[in-house]
Amino acid sequence: MMKETRGSDFTGYKRTTLQRRVKRRMILLDLATFAEYKDYLELQPEEFGQLFDSLLINVTGFFRDPLAWQALREQVLPELFSAKGVKTPIRVWSAGCATGEEAYTLAIVLAEALGHDQFRERVKIYATDLDEDALQQARAGAYDTSALTDVPEKLRDTYFEPAGEKHVFRRDLRRQVIFGRNDLTHDAPISRVDLLVARNTLMYFNAEAQANVIRRFHFALSHPGYLFLGKAEMLLNHTDDFQPVDLRKRLFRKVSPTVLTDFGYADSRSEPASREPAAKQLDGAALSSGPVVQLAVDLADKLKVANAAAESLFNLRPRDLGRPFSELEVSYRPAELRSRIEQVKTEPRPQELHDVEWLRPGSADPSYYDVSIVPLFGAPGDLIGVGVSFVDVTRYRRVRDELAYANTELERAYEELQSLNEELETTNEELQSTNEELETTNEESSSPPTKNWRR
Repeated sequence: MMKETRGSDFTGYKRTTLQRRVKRRMILLDLATFAEYKDYLELQPEEFGQLFDSLLINVTGFFRDPLAWQALREQVLPELFSAKGVKTPIRVWSAGCATGEEAYTLAIVLAEALGHDQFRERVKIYATDLDEDALQQARAGAYDTSALTDVPEKLRDTYFEPAGEKHVFRRDLRRQVIFGRNDLTHDAPISRVDLLVARNTLMYFNAEAQANVIRRFHFALSHPGYLFLGKAEMLLNHTDDFQPVDLRKRLFRKVSPTVLTDFGYADSRSEPASREPAAKQLDGAALSSGPVVQLAVDLADKLKVANAAAESLFNLRPRDLGRPFSELEVSYRPAELRSRIEQVKTEPRPQELHDVEWLRPGSADPSYYDVSIVPLFGAPGDLIGVGVSFVDVTRYRRVRDELAYANTELERAYEELQSLNEELETTNEELQSTNEELETTNEESSSPPTKNWRR
C-alpha cells in the first residue's frame, strides 16, 4: 500500500523489523490487526508520515563510536591521502546520513586532517538519505547543545557558530557538503568515491537487498577506495569484494581488480636443441598421473592430450586422441568450451570459469569445477594449441556454502540486536521528551495563582 500510494518501497527491508515497527504504530492507535491499520491509513492519510518516520529510525550522532572514527583517522586517511596525491580531489559519500551528524563529522575529520584551505579546495561530501524531512534538517546544519555533547569542546568552538539556542555548522565549510535523496536499493550510486561511509544502514535490509547494495557500493568506489560501516555490519560473505583494514572497527578496502596477463614462457633458445628422452618421459609421466584433469587441443581442433584423470572423468579412450574436439561430449558438458577455445585462439589470453555445476550420470549430488582455458606456446609468440584443465572444488564449495550460511546467521543475529538497540534509543528519547513535558505541566499546575490587586 505504501509503495502503490506513496512510492515508498520497503520490500528490501527485513520483515521482522517492519512488523515490529508497524505493530508499534498499531499499539499506539489501539488497533489489533494489519487490516484494521490499513483501513485507518485509508481514512487518515496523515498517518503515513508517522508510519514512514517509524520505519526509518534516524538514530545518529556526532562521532558515534569514537574509537571507530579514531581508527579512520589513523589507519585509512593517511593511506588514502598518500594514494591520491596533494592536489587530487577527494570524493566522499555518506549513505544513510539521516539528519546530517555523520556527514558533518566527516567534514570535521577531513578538515582537521587536511587543513581548512585544502578541505575547501579538494573535498566534496555527498550525503544522502531516503527521508526528505531528515535531509531538510541536515541542510540547515543547526543542532541543539545536547546534540553536540560528543563533540570535543575545541572542535565545537572551531566548527560551530551560535545562532540563538542552536549551533550552526560553519557556512564556509558547509558548502563542501551536498545533501540529496537516494534510495540505496533502487537509485544509481554516486560514482568515483574515495571513501564511502554507511554506518548501521545495511543492517535494516534483508540478505538479497544487502548483496545488491554492497555491489553498488563496490561499483561506486574508486581504487583505492574505502568503506566504513557500523558495528553491526561485518561483510563476512563479501571477502571477494572487500578486505578488512580493521575488522573490529568495520573499516574495509576495496579489493584490487583482477588483471589477466599472458602466461610467461621460457625462451626456447635457452634450452638445448633436443631434450633427453628420460626428461621427456618424466614430463609425460607427470602429466599423465597428475590429479588435475588436463586436456590439450591443437589449432586444427583435434584433441591431442588427455591425462589419466581426464580419461577417467570424461570416459575418454585412446581412440579419441586425434578426433575433432567439438565431436566429444567434454566440449559442451559440463561447460560450453568450443566458443571459448576459439576465443583463446583469436586472442591468446587465459579464460576462467568458476563453480561449474555438473550432475554426473548415476550421481545423486552435483559436482563443481573450476575450469581454465589457456593458450599453449611452442616458442614466444608461437601459438600451438589450447590447454583445458578442470579442478574439482566440490568439497571447497560445500565448506564455503556452510561457512557463508553460518556467517549470514551470525550477521543477521547481530544486526537484529543492533536494530533493537537503536529502537530502544529512540523509545528512550521519546520517553525522556514526554517526561520533560510532564514535569513542565506539573510545575505550571503547582505554581500559586497570580493575585489581582486593586488600589
